[in-house]
Amino acid sequence: MQLGQEMREAGINPALERTIKKIRCPRCGQEFSLFQSRAIACQGCSKGAFGCQLVRCIRCDHEFPLEGTLAKDRTDQKLLADYMNEIVATYNRNMGRSNSR
Repeated sequence: MQLGQEMREAGINPALERTIKKIRCPRCGQEFSLFQSRAIACQGCSKGAFGCQLVRCIRCDHEFPLEGTLAKDRTDQKLLADYMNEIVATYNRNMGRSNSR
């Protein structure tokens, strides 16, 4: 999908667009986004500070790799994980929260 001018002006980039794309848990079938996973299921997990490349289901806590779901290879997986982890870390810093449980 190509981003329109209004989307770019609003700060949406291709990496952000992928974080809101729906993915399905291979164990329970729950649909959610990477953004929801990091904000809900991964909240406070210490792996997030180290560029975790897993997705955690918001319903059953099953973890599975980003590769094949949102990323085409390990390099893309790492870039997307780092991008999402930085969003969460920035939010936590701005809200005065810790990145660990």
